[in-house]
Amino acid sequence: MKINPYLIFNGDCEAAFTFYAECLKGRIEAMLTFGETPAGEHVPQDLHNLIIHTRLAVGDQAIMGSDTTPDRPTEEMSGCSISLNVDSIAEAERVFSALSAGGNVQMPLEATFWAARFGMLVDRFGVSWMVNCEKDQ
Repeated sequence: MKINPYLIFNGDCEAAFTFYAECLKGRIEAMLTFGETPAGEHVPQDLHNLIIHTRLAVGDQAIMGSDTTPDRPTEEMSGCSISLNVDSIAEAERVFSALSAGGNVQMPLEATFWAARFGMLVDRFGVSWMVNCEKDQ
């Protein structure tokens, strides 16, 4: 069994997942718009470019997501963070810096009593992340 976060956006899913693929050195395995579905001809034209489903693979893990439709806007994401556990301080610093570009650092990446590095941020798309590196490398 694997647990995969599924993120819902208000129209910027494609931009967010393109950004995440770059930051996390992942691979977008699927990105399908509402207009590309078999029911695409029945979807209002203004919704055709919204993402109905995407999947980003990072190693053997995945993050998935979609856009919502304007009639069902999502509230600001809160109460949940995506936690990344990396193997080196250098990778923690790289990932934290990349994800925080244009976002808001909640807790700077620094040594803690449990980790060589730990930090928290909200990225420019409103998604909360925790970066943790337990090893002192």
